[in-house]
Amino acid sequence: MAKKKKSGSKKNVSKKNVTLEKAENVKETEVSLEKDTAENVQKASEKKTSEKKASEKKAADKKAEKKPSVFARIAKYFRECRSEIKKIVWPTPKATFKNVGIVLSVLVVVGLFVYALDTGFLALLKLIIDV
Repeated sequence: MAKKKKSGSKKNVSKKNVTLEKAENVKETEVSLEKDTAENVQKASEKKTSEKKASEKKAADKKAEKKPSVFARIAKYFRECRSEIKKIVWPTPKATFKNVGIVLSVLVVVGLFVYALDTGFLALLKLIIDV
């Protein structure tokens, strides 16, 4: 029986050693996390200051930039117009004639409708005036 107690006590000692090692590891990780957090905070503050400096520099650059001259803006406008005109897809002659035919036929139909309304209202007005 005495042997069993000794072996049990060895297990307890080894368990205590393991728990002590785990506790040390936890403490080390906590310390390293604190260091990492402090470094991250410092990096973040440095980043903010560098961003502020960059935005201030951009603002100063914008003030320093001058508007292009009137002639330069006009030239730019015509260059952009030419590039937009190149993007246009023109209809084929066949499609153009078809569309012209549709427009003319709709124009004739609407003209006849307006003519019919005009003559109808004119006849109605003559009946009212004659009475």
